[in-house]
Amino acid sequence: MKYMLLMQFSEKTVDFPGIAEWKPEEFRAHIDFMKETNRKLAEAGELVDAQGLAGPETARIVRSHAGGTPVITEGPFPETKEFLAGWWIVDCDSEERAVEIAAYVSAAPGPGGRPLHMPIEVRQVMSAPPAEL
Repeated sequence: MKYMLLMQFSEKTVDFPGIAEWKPEEFRAHIDFMKETNRKLAEAGELVDAQGLAGPETARIVRSHAGGTPVITEGPFPETKEFLAGWWIVDCDSEERAVEIAAYVSAAPGPGGRPLHMPIEVRQVMSAPPAEL
């Protein structure tokens, strides 16, 4: 089964400074942890994809418009308190294993090398629509 692990941040769910405030060696340790995690998942045959995202200030909301030209709204909005920082898609034997991977990633090092305890959302990737559709 495939699962998507979503690394989401919110002012309400984190208690560490923004990454722009980290020391270079703290940032490097965090990135090294992520690279090593991806290497281990790939070696185990569980990694499908993993990507980090640019900061929320680069986000754009696009909506179709009756006139044909899409309406593009720049973000983030001042009221936006949550953002998606990255994701993994893993192919593993069970939801329990996906949760285990998410918990491991949640403990990535942050300032001072302390575990960040980041919130990681775990969702099964659906393979196809129901047959009755």
